[in-house]
Amino acid sequence: MDIIKIIDSIADKIFEKRDELSELDRAIGDSDHGVNLSRGFQKIKEESSIFSKLNYSEIANKMAMILISNVGGASGAIYGTGLMRVAQSLKGVEELDRDKVGVALGAMVEGIKFRGKAIAGEKTMLDTLEPVEKIFQESKELSICEFLDKIEEVAQEGMESTKDMLATKGRASYLGERSIGHIDPGAMSSYIIVKTICENLREEFKC
Repeated sequence: MDIIKIIDSIADKIFEKRDELSELDRAIGDSDHGVNLSRGFQKIKEESSIFSKLNYSEIANKMAMILISNVGGASGAIYGTGLMRVAQSLKGVEELDRDKVGVALGAMVEGIKFRGKAIAGEKTMLDTLEPVEKIFQESKELSICEFLDKIEEVAQEGMESTKDMLATKGRASYLGERSIGHIDPGAMSSYIIVKTICENLREEFKC
């Protein structure tokens, strides 16, 4: 797994989608999610060349610190906390496999729940990420290519499900019923990240 290539691809895709993400945020938030998150990931890309000297835990921790330091609003702290939990879960891990990635994703989800005081169903990034975590637990019999397709499918479904949800967390919750009818920007950015990872792994595994 070429982790540096994946990280750089995520940064590029978030940059490409930054205006779309900010437009989603304009409807129910501060209108800066895309710009802020792109700034953080561009900083990560600037430093990704040193990641080859780090282990997986150190890479996740470095990314967390960069996002916390460079992304304004709640998203930097929430993504950062999730990645810090990933770093803890990967201590001592030298080779990634499906089970270890699943454990790391579970740790990330728990970190996001803790930092955001949220659960799935409240119109947040958890509605994208938690279904993906469940796939790691429930679909171990799938081939890698089938597995990647399933991950992307449930991530998209989770992201799209936020459109009909009433926001109960974050700034969007201030809108009450008016938050219904808009996809959550955090759910969308999480989907973009998941989709980009899947695309890179399909290329690697020749799916």
